[in-house]
Amino acid sequence: MAKTVAIIGGGASGILSAIFCAEAGCKVTLFEQNSKLAKKILVSGNGRCNISNKNLSVQDYFGENPEFVSYALKTFGFKEFQKIIESFGLLLDIKEDGRVYPLSNEAKSVARILEKKAQILGVNIHLNAKINSIKEFLQKYDAVIVATGSRAASHLGGCSDGEDFAKEFQHTIVPAYPSLVQLEIENRYLHKMAGAKVDGEVTLFINHQKELLTKGDILFTNYGLSGFAILDISPYASKALLEFAHVSLSLNLLPNFTIQKLSSHILTVAKREQEFTLLDIVSALLPQKIAINILDALAISHTTKADTVNPKLAKKVANTILNWRFEVEETHGFRHAEVSGGGINTEEIHPKTMQSKKQKNLYFIGETLDIVGRRGGYNFAFAWASAYVATQDIIKKEL
Repeated sequence: MAKTVAIIGGGASGILSAIFCAEAGCKVTLFEQNSKLAKKILVSGNGRCNISNKNLSVQDYFGENPEFVSYALKTFGFKEFQKIIESFGLLLDIKEDGRVYPLSNEAKSVARILEKKAQILGVNIHLNAKINSIKEFLQKYDAVIVATGSRAASHLGGCSDGEDFAKEFQHTIVPAYPSLVQLEIENRYLHKMAGAKVDGEVTLFINHQKELLTKGDILFTNYGLSGFAILDISPYASKALLEFAHVSLSLNLLPNFTIQKLSSHILTVAKREQEFTLLDIVSALLPQKIAINILDALAISHTTKADTVNPKLAKKVANTILNWRFEVEETHGFRHAEVSGGGINTEEIHPKTMQSKKQKNLYFIGETLDIVGRRGGYNFAFAWASAYVATQDIIKKEL
């Protein structure tokens, strides 16, 4: 008699779990609360889907117990994933930095192929199926997999259902926080710079102590800061805010300069082009929106003539460009987060099977757990890996 498996959630880990179980001859029923499967896959990577990363290690993950990912990634790492996904006809484009995309460069390809594969294998898919409790599922099915994701991207179905299901069986929940998310900053100049972007460095300070430095693009917005450098630093900032720590940032807008080199450049140009204004000089280095507001923040007139610029003034401007400090008020929230930190305590989950230590035949995978990866395909990688180890345990079990 075929094993019966219920899967709650039709995202990355849920669909792959359904495929693995169905391929092994299980009778699989998948419940998805949205009107279509894989909504988060469809928007991932700005519609390109950063599907995995070639270089995976425990160091790429956060949580109270990051080592939890070790067995899953070792058992179903990138090579194993590549073999499976390419057997479906979905070829991969591996970038030099390790990021992996579908060869089509389109997330729709990933969602379409996974859904089609599940349908061909006979997975019984229920859409618009919001599940409120899973206790009865454990009586009806041989195994239940919870793949409901996290609270991130609520407009795409992000929710706390996985946490709520876990609580039915007395699991502990690590408080959730938005991750890979923009940061909100209260500053009267920021909204005037909305849309301006630079490639720079961001240093994070927690309780006035330097915590981390990231590099990449920095995007100024109406509410604060975005861009890859901000997203990369956000897991640390978000968790610190959750713990009521003081969080601040230093922006280095021209990381190829030292203060001495930048001051010298400003003075040299000012001496050579005496009819220029200081704004002219700074605007030649940075987007004009940013140049204007740096001078405003320093209470320096836009019409300050170059021939009045002295070493002290040049150093003052250079220091702000290379070390502009902002206090972080809040993250931009779960709705705008790509993923969420926190979740079900991994100490209560078997790392080699993803089975609950509190309830037999109940499995939690992917973002439901207190595991969150860095930007660059790491969260998808854990979703695929956790799906694999959970389904292998179900397939091998005696009825």
